[in-house]
Amino acid sequence: MSHHLPESKIPAPCIINTGVVVNKLDMRRLLTDLGRVRYSYTQDGECKSDGEGNVMEVFANPQRSTLVANHALYLNVCSFDYLELKQSPQKETYFDLIQEGSCLRLIPLSTPMQERHERFLNVSAIEAMMEQVLSARWDAEIDDDPCDPF
Repeated sequence: MSHHLPESKIPAPCIINTGVVVNKLDMRRLLTDLGRVRYSYTQDGECKSDGEGNVMEVFANPQRSTLVANHALYLNVCSFDYLELKQSPQKETYFDLIQEGSCLRLIPLSTPMQERHERFLNVSAIEAMMEQVLSARWDAEIDDDPCDPF
């Protein structure tokens, strides 16, 4: 005779604007949508570096480094123990990436919606420009056609 006990499943956390994220995949998902940010790096409470830049890449690889240089941020979530979501007094969410006595704070300067809209506008502008270039080329080819009797 076997006894079947109900499986006790703990639901996944639901974090809204504030909280601690330890799962590397969740950290990566949150950071991937960031575009332009203001950052500050503190070690043992002392600011070592700050500035503005674009999040170029977010990845999880224990063999690679997080790099911040030349206004570009390459974020390796494996460089940090956890991510803490916090809110400013103006109710804007920012991100603290914590590793022992150090913190890399990222304050978004745009929203994911703004970033997507700008990317869409850039793609649309490029498509329109390519259409004009191809149209002009075809017009030039028609004008240069040696078989054209006119």
